[in-house]
Amino acid sequence: MSDYTLNASVRNDLGKGASRRLRRANEQVPAIVYGGEQAPQPIAVDKTSFYKAIEDEAFFSSVITLKVDGKAEQVVVRDLQRHPYKPLVTHADFLRVAADHEITLRVPLHVVGEEKSKGIKDQGGELHVLTNEVEVSCLPKDLPDYLEVDIAAVELGTTLHLSDLTLPAGVSLVELALGEDHDNAVLSITKPKTRGADEEGAEGEGEEGEGSAE
Repeated sequence: MSDYTLNASVRNDLGKGASRRLRRANEQVPAIVYGGEQAPQPIAVDKTSFYKAIEDEAFFSSVITLKVDGKAEQVVVRDLQRHPYKPLVTHADFLRVAADHEITLRVPLHVVGEEKSKGIKDQGGELHVLTNEVEVSCLPKDLPDYLEVDIAAVELGTTLHLSDLTLPAGVSLVELALGEDHDNAVLSITKPKTRGADEEGAEGEGEEGEGSAE
């Protein structure tokens, strides 16, 4: 689990106008932290460290230390609102987490072993990644930055499902808890599509027909 710390201050000047002024000052990002036994708290997050953090994929699947006026609490990112065409975050939502309560969060899948894959290198298959992230449930201390899918030994014609993923201790997949019908496909290695002889023959007949019509 990665280690991120963000500094923030309590935001007392509320409303759309206040948020616009805050963004215009270009030093902080409007946000809110909620959850747990405490009331929701509007905050303003230091922009420089926040923008640097969101460049890292692991930030979105990590427990973050949020220091609000010096008081630290553990949170995860629940939502980011972005400007429709400018590279700006207009608002952030953080959810408080407790060490003894499980959380659910989406984490990315990292496919490894493609250059050694039996189905690709030896059997000429193509890799099709069907999902890039999955939702996990675990205690905050067990939250992984990502799940790794090793396809080195995967053969042509194989489809891997959620149940095929290797999970760290203490981590479960939310979809699998819903039943076997939710064991969705994650990736597959299939034979490359080629133009069939029938298709080429049909094109040839079409060309001959056009020539005879002339």
